Amino acid sequence: MLTREFVLTFREAAPYINAYRGKTFVLALGGESLLDGDFSSMAQDINLLVSLGVRIVLVHGIRPQIEALLKRHGIARLFHRDRRVTDAATMDIVKQAAGATRHDVEARLSMGMPHSPMHGAHLRVAGGNFVTAQPLGVLDGVDMQYTGQVRRVDAAAIRQRLDCGELVLLTPVGYSLTGESFNLTMEELATHVAIALKAEKLIYVVEGRGVVERDGQLISSLTAQQAEEMLQSGSLPEDVAAYLPYCIRATRDGIPRAHLISRHQDGALLLEHFTRGGNGTMIARDPLVRVRHASIEDVGDILALIQPLEEQGILVRRSRERLEVEIGEYAVLEHDGKVYGCVAMHPFPEADTAELACLAVSPEKRDGGFGEMLLRHVEYQARARGLQSLFVLTTQTSHWFVERGFAEADKSSLPLARQQFYNFQRRSKVFVKQL
Repeated sequence: MLTREFVLTFREAAPYINAYRGKTFVLALGGESLLDGDFSSMAQDINLLVSLGVRIVLVHGIRPQIEALLKRHGIARLFHRDRRVTDAATMDIVKQAAGATRHDVEARLSMGMPHSPMHGAHLRVAGGNFVTAQPLGVLDGVDMQYTGQVRRVDAAAIRQRLDCGELVLLTPVGYSLTGESFNLTMEELATHVAIALKAEKLIYVVEGRGVVERDGQLISSLTAQQAEEMLQSGSLPEDVAAYLPYCIRATRDGIPRAHLISRHQDGALLLEHFTRGGNGTMIARDPLVRVRHASIEDVGDILALIQPLEEQGILVRRSRERLEVEIGEYAVLEHDGKVYGCVAMHPFPEADTAELACLAVSPEKRDGGFGEMLLRHVEYQARARGLQSLFVLTTQTSHWFVERGFAEADKSSLPLARQQFYNFQRRSKVFVKQL
């Protein structure tokens, strides 16, 4: 049983391994992760990602390390607008914290004990003056002194190191053209680096699981717009509320995906990126393409989409009256405000399954992955209802469904309520996908 579970898990991960090879991930984790031992297991997972061909830029924070050193030296801490005011004495502390923490991170990434996941990995870690900074200046009459902001990221130099198979490690300290050092925030630095590199993903490691509903239910994915609405609600945990604006900015500046994952769950980095369900929250840029629930105003567009397929015998004929009655079970796909696809999900909760029906995409958009988007929408809706499988009846498109995880089944596998309406003249084949 364990062997089969391993094989299935490995097969599930294979498409993601292929998709991520050669892509750049920017991973940002706070200094807290480096204090309590959680980073050792994550270091193993980072090594694994690099070995699979993922290009990693790791940005680490040093806030708790700075706090501990300030307390030890009896130096007062001062904040303004939630940013540390960094005077000369504090800047010396920042440099100490940055250097010591960087050495700790490199040491963890270099582990290679026999019988450990990192044995023989020999991961090379690169660093340098990749980030040019400038002073934040005077805010509301408060001189921020050596507190800085990112002016420029040397993306070309970072890419050269990534091209050599190295991990690039960045500390939140930047250097000015005048030769001064400035204290940066890890969140801002990671976002600037991801945008400059046109990274595939920006990943923040947080205390909790990610964005959760008021009832504690994890929200696995959000658009940037939805994330903004969650922020405005004021109900998010402090660290999530701090990171989410940077996720929104990154996705709107071209990063396809930003993620929030837990630092306390072993393997969270792998689970989020190599399993279908993930285990954190993904934020995606607001798309021109979206799938939404259909309304009565969409009936005309749905009829226009399905009529040619009905004439070819691919879909069963549906009257306007039937569509209007069942419109609550339909979804439509819009591109820039125009409907180009539709799908229906007819649930059979007594059998823990649902029928995927009436999947149609406009001919000029069939090569755009719109069919897959509609399928994923139905799969998500079915999972949200706690259903265990989807089934589809088809006469001419069986290969399309088989290529997307459906397997042929006997008519007897249909829910009894659906068997009563099986059309023996069409002789449709039955395909089932386990969710």
